[in-house]
Amino acid sequence: MKPIQTGIEKLLADPPPILQGKRLGLLVNPASVACLDGEQRFQSTRELIANHYPDQLKGLFSPQHGFFAEKQANMVPSEDLIDPLLKIPVFSLYGKIRIPTEAMLEPIDVLIVDLQDVGTRVYTFIYTMALCLQAARAYNKQVLVLDRPNPIGGNRIEGNCLKPEYASFVGMYPIPMRHGLTIGELALLFNDHFGIGCELSVISMAGWKRDMLYHDTGLPWIPPSPNLPTPASALVYPGQVLWEGTNISEGRGTTQPFEILGAPFIDTARLEARIPRDKLAGIYLRPLTFEPVSDKWEKKLCHGFQLHIIDSTIYRPYRTTLSLLQAVVSVYPDAFEWRSPPYEYEFKKLPFDLITGDPSVRKAVEDLDPLEDLEQSWAEGLKCFDEIRRPYLLYE
Repeated sequence: MKPIQTGIEKLLADPPPILQGKRLGLLVNPASVACLDGEQRFQSTRELIANHYPDQLKGLFSPQHGFFAEKQANMVPSEDLIDPLLKIPVFSLYGKIRIPTEAMLEPIDVLIVDLQDVGTRVYTFIYTMALCLQAARAYNKQVLVLDRPNPIGGNRIEGNCLKPEYASFVGMYPIPMRHGLTIGELALLFNDHFGIGCELSVISMAGWKRDMLYHDTGLPWIPPSPNLPTPASALVYPGQVLWEGTNISEGRGTTQPFEILGAPFIDTARLEARIPRDKLAGIYLRPLTFEPVSDKWEKKLCHGFQLHIIDSTIYRPYRTTLSLLQAVVSVYPDAFEWRSPPYEYEFKKLPFDLITGDPSVRKAVEDLDPLEDLEQSWAEGLKCFDEIRRPYLLYE
């Protein structure tokens, strides 16, 4: 399979005039690579830009998990440093600050963004980008976004749209959990529809289609963050991230984060008996036992399940995990707990409510309300979002 051509590869093949003679900044992490000449050679964007534009690259910026994607957990800051290869400053945007300062942007004219998003509202990379757009507007800088695939496809949207009063660093704008946009399309949506208004350009991909999952692209998967090691982990993430707001392990501290779930108090046979088969469309739920080496239930034996995706066309991650969660709440009302704050630098609201963006989701789960009624209440919001996003779609 011939790989699609990402934004960085198109930039190198046809350099845009916007960068000619300009001082450059670059927001990247280890997944920011190019595969040139049809070879799966992992050439970092920062090296390619530095070589292609000698003496123009003045600073680097890093999102959550650090410049080397080495930080495992949420709310673990990374520090500023000097890039050991290029000997230029690296400014952390997940440490003491999350929005670039005027001093950080002063040495540059254009900020280039090349990040691999994962297609889920709560992934913080897209809000680091949004805050960079805001800073660029404030300090009169240009932004160029190099587009990359949405690894879970661009046709399906799913879940409720976030309520503005629950905006946070895991959800700044009222979009659904599975948004169906590439990072370039999101940049256009944030900048125009949500009124940031900076001077923005996007270099689109060649060959990407909206119905593609990541394995259809021909590109190698490089984990954008430590706990999304495979395309399968990204595909389950829009639902499985919900466990972060509970005392159920989402598999952090194991080799299969987000693909598995469990806790010491779960009896898998008893729990599975409470999950209607029609709530597990497209997946096989395999019982398993695991012991996390870190995070929740560290060094404790947990019982639970692995989600094996057998038909991605009918699998709905958000609906599926809500069904699993409601089953856990019904079977283990005393042992189950909602996680307490803080979560992603929010210290008052429940983490689960920040993740879902709407406390009515938690209430429906607690009250064992039919999830079909809950989903029906989202239908109008999803329809409106689908109409809102259409002007910003770059691909068929």
